[in-house]
Amino acid sequence: MPAPLFHRLNAAPEPVAPFSHAVESDGWVFITGQMPTDPDQDNAPLPAGIVAQTRRVMDNLIIVLNELGLGLEHVLQARVYITRFKEDYADMNKTYASYFSGDRLPARTCIGVTALARDALVEIDMLARRTG
Repeated sequence: MPAPLFHRLNAAPEPVAPFSHAVESDGWVFITGQMPTDPDQDNAPLPAGIVAQTRRVMDNLIIVLNELGLGLEHVLQARVYITRFKEDYADMNKTYASYFSGDRLPARTCIGVTALARDALVEIDMLARRTG
């Protein structure tokens, strides 16, 4: 098995902690949870509300995937972390689902948490696999 590749990507948002945007090993790509931060302006205020934050998180994940030559069609699993579970679960789900074809939804876990970095409402990480 080849050594893992640790990807730190210029187009992706600045990491909020010491981590790689993704780590790849044997075709598996582990994508670090993305925050709803602006990839072009790290200090900009976060978008208001769960819908806008979920969109920004998904768009940031797409940036990471695209930088690695992948897309959402390569995603097999996602984990969603939200801070206001009862209040935001339905709207987050609707927004999240809009990014996928109805017949190709990744396996997923959604977890209510007490807090996220930068007071974000949502964070999502993914597991993807290169094909061929």
